[in-house]
Order: sequence, then structure tokens, then C-alpha cells
Amino acid sequence: MPNSLSSCGVAHLRPSAARALVLGGLLAAGGAAAGAGAADHAAANAAGATAATANTAASNVAATSAATADTKTSPAARLIELGIPVSSKPVRERPGWRPPHIVLVSEQLHELLPQLKQAAPGVKLIEFPTATASDIAAADALIGICSDEVLGQAKRLEWIQWAAAGVERCVHQPLVRERGLLVTNAQRVAGPSMAEHVLAMMLALSRHLGDFLRAQQQAHWVKDEAPELEDLEGRTLLVVGLGGIGTEVARRAHAFGMRVIATRASGHSGPDFVSYVGTPDELLKLAHEADFLANCAPLTKETTGIFNREFFAALKPGAYFLSVGRGRSTVTADLIAALASGRLAGAGLDVTDPEPLPADSPLWRLPNVIITPHISGNSPATEEQYATLLTENLRRYVAGEPMLAVVDVERGY
Repeated sequence: MPNSLSSCGVAHLRPSAARALVLGGLLAAGGAAAGAGAADHAAANAAGATAATANTAASNVAATSAATADTKTSPAARLIELGIPVSSKPVRERPGWRPPHIVLVSEQLHELLPQLKQAAPGVKLIEFPTATASDIAAADALIGICSDEVLGQAKRLEWIQWAAAGVERCVHQPLVRERGLLVTNAQRVAGPSMAEHVLAMMLALSRHLGDFLRAQQQAHWVKDEAPELEDLEGRTLLVVGLGGIGTEVARRAHAFGMRVIATRASGHSGPDFVSYVGTPDELLKLAHEADFLANCAPLTKETTGIFNREFFAALKPGAYFLSVGRGRSTVTADLIAALASGRLAGAGLDVTDPEPLPADSPLWRLPNVIITPHISGNSPATEEQYATLLTENLRRYVAGEPMLAVVDVERGY
């Protein structure tokens, strides 16, 4: 997940993203011009009344087209295009729902407050550090906050909007489960950006760009000593976690001519560009086929430590390991051993265990490793989509409408 997320999972929004939402609101202005059809010679001599009728009809078509374009181009519609799920029922039908009076907002979302207030007129939005004990006790909802201390005091709480995709730190809070709180997150929002990051690391590793950059720094022309370059086309990518992020990785890898296989916990269904979708118990079998592996899985009890010595031994020798899911899915010592032995040809890591990665970790010094500091989802487009999702979900909750990105608390994502 993006490193712009704090320990509470909150996206730091650039001022440009906030300004874009202020100027644009939740519905972007759009328009569509009505097409003009050719008329025959007789129609050109038609009566003025007929012409007026035709003009009126054309104007109506133009207005309808413009309204349709408005909806299709709105930031909120873009969220749906990303595949963010919409609840099947209005939140007003949920037991305990009531129009909120007080919503506590993480201080990390200070830039977003004007938009949140615009989406919820009449609701008191309070930045958490300034909230009094009585404010917390009366809070109906939290945005970007999910600590046990706050949960214990917020007796009227019904909804938590987590400001990241990974919700393990929130859903593991006992009170979330005990009280049956509604939790929504920011799933799929960063998928396109994170997928591009995975492909960037795949290309950098397979084309040995690290070697060439080191030679460049020494002004050394290494053509006769250059390592053998590898193409992505025709190679097999195993995506572990075919959710919002994994699907975007698979889509782009397929466009490069790769064969894509995947695992997902929800079953064998998947998009046409994935050759085979297996369940988690097939991980080791599928690892034998993989030239590249991308960890896109959420962190749950089942995914903690799954990339271990047994897994790396099952991978095709010379495979590459990419990780943008969660660092704790990987046993770091086993990853280092696989890299040092040559079992793995290289690794691209946007997430590590622990984070930040200590300065004395051997991973820093391995020449076949690319490390980025949990920033794979950081882009202006992603930040605007984060802001839009949080604002739109607040609007929906106040209005009692179906919510976006509802978390299955039991499954942990």
C-alpha cells in the first residue's frame, strides 16, 4: 500500500489533489455535442415548423448526451470503473444506522476537510486531536481512525472509513467485531498505480538496469560484459492475490505477452486475460510454473509468512519475486537465503518486514534487489481517487445510500 499512508492507514493528500476536488466537486462538468445528420433535398425545403421541431429534438438529444457524459466522467463514476464494489443494500437499512451528527477525522486528512464538510452539510466534523472526551463519546463515525483507545470511548460509533486498502490493523481490533461495526476501506483505488510499479520492477530486473546504472555512474561502457537480457513476452507470471491490485498487475502483464496464472481465496473465477485461477492451497504447485511472482495479497492469518523456505524452494530456479502486498507475508530470512543462493534471480520489494527496513539488513546490499519504501501507489491520480472515495462514502452514509468498498471483517479484507 502507498507509503503516503500513516500508521493509521491515512493518505496524505497533496494540496493539488484537494484543490482539484474543490474546483470539480464530486461531479465533473462534461458535455456532449449532438451529431448532425445529413438531410435530403426535400427536407431542406420543409416548413419552418418542421425545422423548429427538429431543432427542439436535436436540443433534447444534446442535453441527454451531456447529462450522460456528466455521469460517466465524474470522479465518483471513476471509482465504479475501478471495480470498487457497491453494497447491495442502502446503509439506512443497516441496524443502528442514523443520520450522523459527529464525525471524527484524522489530522492526516486536514487538507480534505473542506470537501468532507461540503459532502456532509449539517454534520459536525472534528479533527481528532481537537476532539474532547464528549466528542469522542458522541461520535457516529470515524474517518482514518481505528485505535482501541478511541473505539473504547466512542459508544455511539457505527461506521469506520479506513483510508487505505489494507485493514488488518483495524479489523483485528476486538471491539470492531464485538460491536459489528461497519468498516469501509480504500480497496482498488491504488491498483493501477501499484500495477505499473510492479511492471517497472519486473522490467528493471529482467533488463538488468541496476547493472547498467552502476556502470553509468562509473562512466563504464559495458557492452562486451553486459548481462543477458530477458524478455517478458512468453514468460509466466504468478499473481498471488487476484483482487483489485492483482487484477491490474495481471492485465498489464498480459499486454506484455505474458502468460498469467493466479491464486485467490474466493474461488476459481477470473478475467479472460488470466489463464488459470487457483485457490491458495495450489500455491506451491503453481510456483513451479512461475518465472515471476507478484505478491498482491492482503495480510490475514492465512497469508502471514506464506513466502517462506518451502515456497522459494518450489519456485522455478531463476525466478523473480515482486512484493507490493504486505511485508509480513514474506519470511525475510528465507527471502535473503533464496537470493543469496541464486535460487531467486532477483526481487523487487515495495513492502518489507519490518518497516522501515533496518539499515543493517542484508537486503540493502544485495545487487539483485530493488527496494522502494512502500510508495508503489503514490501518484496524483491515486491521491485524488482516495479523496473522492472518502468524500463520496461520507456523502452516501449521511444520505443512507449504498456504501462503497465495504470490508468483510471476518475475512479481513
